Amino acid sequence: MTATHHTPDLFALSDIRGPVLRPGDEGYAEEVAGFNLAALHTPDVVVAASGADDVVAALRWASATGTPVAVQATGHGANFPIEHGLLISTAGMTDVRVDPERRTATVAAGAKWRDVLAASAPHGLAPLNGTSTDAGAVGYTVGGGLPVLGRTYGYAADLVRSFEVVTPDGLPREADPAHEPELFWALRGGKGNVGVVTSMVTELLPLRTVFGGGLHSPGENAEALLKAWAEWTRTVPEEMCSAFGILRLPPIPQLPEPLRGGFWARVAITWTGDPDEGEQLLAPIRAAAPVAVDLVEEMPYTAMDRIYMEPQDPLPARESCLLLRELTADAIRAFLDEVGPDVPDCPLLVAQIRHMGGALARPARAEDAICARDAHHLLETVAVLPSPPVAAAVERATASLHTAMAPYGTGRTMVNIHGTPGDAADRARAWTPEVYDRLRRAKRTYDPHNLLRFGHTV
Repeated sequence: MTATHHTPDLFALSDIRGPVLRPGDEGYAEEVAGFNLAALHTPDVVVAASGADDVVAALRWASATGTPVAVQATGHGANFPIEHGLLISTAGMTDVRVDPERRTATVAAGAKWRDVLAASAPHGLAPLNGTSTDAGAVGYTVGGGLPVLGRTYGYAADLVRSFEVVTPDGLPREADPAHEPELFWALRGGKGNVGVVTSMVTELLPLRTVFGGGLHSPGENAEALLKAWAEWTRTVPEEMCSAFGILRLPPIPQLPEPLRGGFWARVAITWTGDPDEGEQLLAPIRAAAPVAVDLVEEMPYTAMDRIYMEPQDPLPARESCLLLRELTADAIRAFLDEVGPDVPDCPLLVAQIRHMGGALARPARAEDAICARDAHHLLETVAVLPSPPVAAAVERATASLHTAMAPYGTGRTMVNIHGTPGDAADRARAWTPEVYDRLRRAKRTYDPHNLLRFGHTV
């Protein structure tokens, strides 16, 4: 079917409880806006869903009219503008219910991780969130979900017990290992290809505090710190989760002094064991280069945003990632030649290598569509796009870095941080050929008319 370039009759949407908005309506611009301001959406219709019934009605209308559908909660994962069609906004669906006895949380489609944290922390429990608790929990999880504590506990999708999902025919379904197992499989790592999740039940962890933060050294020490960190990652236990990053920070008030406006080499760590033992493990990193800003401390789990200090306010951004099979001396040299101290005009805000392995390398209890378990490290970049010339420079720098690091990669990416998807071959890089083919079969089963065609789809 072809995309809809006009607004079809909206009579069938009249029983939706939430607002149904068209371009020019009051509230339309606010409802379609997301965190990533580089993706400015202009759908023909936006349904601000108040609950699962609204999602059912919206999808039945879309199916009947042949209207393509996009879904957005927070917009952290938005990677290109949505034009025409129907946008289902789940931002108003933020309910979180915690069962402290079973250590589970039932999380609605629009809830952020900080909503889950707020509900679970009073019970001494915590979810497997990522580096920003401002991100939507469901969207993050259906992409697999790479947590801060991934080496220790695995992917966020590994802890999901069930999904409530509406398939594009408007049929509400429950997906778990016993009911709709193929749908359950595709929703854990297959992103938004087979349905619109309205809620999920996920396990929680008995965690109140972590030991973590960032060790920052002036950027000219990047080579010494990266070499030491790469060697260190070969020996640390899986309770130690870390990343090395080169940061070119803007002079904005949201960043603390003296980091603001600086060029830094950083090792960010999160340790779930005894803080004293964690401090001892950090000794080789502290000895590798002068530490100018030390933000490592024991902290409440609810303060996890301190570790990676990701932006909390909407901005135009470009991200990318590449899974690495090894981090050799040659790989380190290639990385530094692209983004290190000798490249002063590098436009990338963050160029970071995360340590994988541990629980991230082990199979899930129930088969899933995640294809990153063979990676030893993950390369990710983030850039802010204030103007077209900067955006062009970011694209050049990103492409050059990926080309330089390709010999050390697995050939794949992670769907959540892949960045703007290109052609079919580029999109397929988020999965192995076998998993990609299986996702395509699932897509034909649950979305035969390809209504869910926006975003990173197959």
